[in-house]
Amino acid sequence: MINKQSNLYTIIYIVVLAVVVGAALAFTSLQLADKQRQNADVDKMRQILAAARITPPSDSVMQAFSQFIIRQEVVNSQGENIPGDAFDIDVAAQSKLNDAARQLPVFVCRTAGGETKYILPAYGAGLWGPIWGYIAIDADGSTIYGAYFAHQGETPGLGAEIEKPVFSNQFIGKQIIKGGRFMPVTVVKAGQKPLGDEDYVDGISGGTITSKGVATMLANCLTPYRTFLENLSK
Repeated sequence: MINKQSNLYTIIYIVVLAVVVGAALAFTSLQLADKQRQNADVDKMRQILAAARITPPSDSVMQAFSQFIIRQEVVNSQGENIPGDAFDIDVAAQSKLNDAARQLPVFVCRTAGGETKYILPAYGAGLWGPIWGYIAIDADGSTIYGAYFAHQGETPGLGAEIEKPVFSNQFIGKQIIKGGRFMPVTVVKAGQKPLGDEDYVDGISGGTITSKGVATMLANCLTPYRTFLENLSK
């Protein structure tokens, strides 16, 4: 019998405890995996709907998504439909590819008023981590109907303000096709204007890097949709 006061006993005890606890955690994780995936899907649905200015109760997000999102498509940079599941596409990974290689998800929304909106995802980098969002475009292929932004670790009161309506609501009514030219909305320091004639919104005070991250994200992720949106405008 092993002496309970020996180093060997202590080592065996720690190893057995680690194995038992590790097995328990692994089992729990497997049991909760489906629920975690469902929660993540519901949150993504909520964000997509938020871009179209639809805010269902927390217990009816899936129902609202089925009601208002009438179609999901995947297109390429030529505006052509291609095979794929729009909801499951990894936008973060796609954002790192060149435009011609990307799979571009489109969520087609029919509002309560019967209007059609096209919701496009975006992904980029803020100051401390990833930022992402969804932009809802009117059927004219140019006018922004609504926007939603989120972040993983931006500073509260500064860069984290991109998730607040006071920032995202500025995008409503902005144009991304002007005079026949495709120009994603940019973000500038409050009181300033861009060098070009593209539409713009005021950045977050004290959140300059995050604000620039939003502008870069929109340029990178909306530009591949150019032909798709131009086809809508026609």
